[in-house]
Amino acid sequence: MFDSWLSDRVTKIKENNLYRELNVMNSGSKPMVEMNGEEKLIFSSNNYLGLACDKRLTNAADTVGKTFGIGSSGSRLTTGNTLWHEKLERRIARFKQTEASLLFSSGYLANVGVLSSLPEKGDVILSDELNHASIIDGCRLSKAKTIIYKHDRMYDLEQKLIETQHCTRRFIVTDGVFSMDGNIAQLDAITALAKKYQAFVIVDDAHGTGVLGENGRGVCEYFGVKPDVMIGTLSKAVGTEGGFVAGSRILIDFLINHARTFIFQTAIPPSVCAASYEAINIIEENKQKRESLMVKVNLIRTRLQALGYNVKGDETPIIPVIIGDAKKAIWFADKLQEHNVFAPAIRPPTVKDGESRIRLTVTAEHSYDDIDTLIQAFEIIRSEQEVII
Repeated sequence: MFDSWLSDRVTKIKENNLYRELNVMNSGSKPMVEMNGEEKLIFSSNNYLGLACDKRLTNAADTVGKTFGIGSSGSRLTTGNTLWHEKLERRIARFKQTEASLLFSSGYLANVGVLSSLPEKGDVILSDELNHASIIDGCRLSKAKTIIYKHDRMYDLEQKLIETQHCTRRFIVTDGVFSMDGNIAQLDAITALAKKYQAFVIVDDAHGTGVLGENGRGVCEYFGVKPDVMIGTLSKAVGTEGGFVAGSRILIDFLINHARTFIFQTAIPPSVCAASYEAINIIEENKQKRESLMVKVNLIRTRLQALGYNVKGDETPIIPVIIGDAKKAIWFADKLQEHNVFAPAIRPPTVKDGESRIRLTVTAEHSYDDIDTLIQAFEIIRSEQEVII
């Protein structure tokens, strides 16, 4: 009965064109990889700066791994804390220009840890409607009430700040760069509203860290603002694994003692800390990768728009091409694969009904020949069937 019940539920997913399958890659994160036994040009990786396979990172990880081994052996509060964890935390704090930082085993766990422990009963969380699933789950676990404000609509956020002035504390939480739409949160306006109405600001800068700002410090540097809590991940532009929270020393002390996703989670390996440390050095010292990346992003965006595609987002490595219907988006992704381009269809519940899309992501390692191949595929598919909404 158990398997039959699950089978019925999976069948419904398939009938609604929402079924997902795993793809097997036989090499590291590069523009061209062997996937399911075939060579594919990857335009769906979050390895924005191409650091995931950088020899400087792998060498750093190998060196530390020979001394510390593979696993961390426990949580940070038992046997999992090493000098490399603390060294990386100090490096992240300098990078983010905060007093301190705290490592989590993923960005997802960092968001859940902050939002489930920081706001209390009687508080309210004001959350952008397109925030990442990890923020949504953190809000669900919080003792505070959560109110959703319209995506990127400051008039709606202000109205909800006015309506909640009776609450003990208000927390505004937002993605820095929205992962499915590729647009940048109006963090300057958000922090101004927070100051006006005495609210606190929490920013998840997963997709901005390493990409935005003069020194790659992310969306906060991009706008020149300092929110109360900065959350990030090492698994995107940094090219490694893990998450972090950056802020005041007392914030970090609080999380060490209250965030369950920190207290009860096995620490990331010291070798990953060493690779991450090296990656942050590269990001801060070398602007060329970021500059090269943004030239390629703007080129792809411009060429797709010239073909008549509905392209969303700001100047970030995330380029959503709106298709609309989920079934049509699957067809489009399959057609791309026929041209040896891998960029999967993003469908509900990840995005709203009627907004299924091909979510392209660009890396600094993509060549101009790669971009030509991508655009040619879109041009050919465009001629085969009208997909523009």
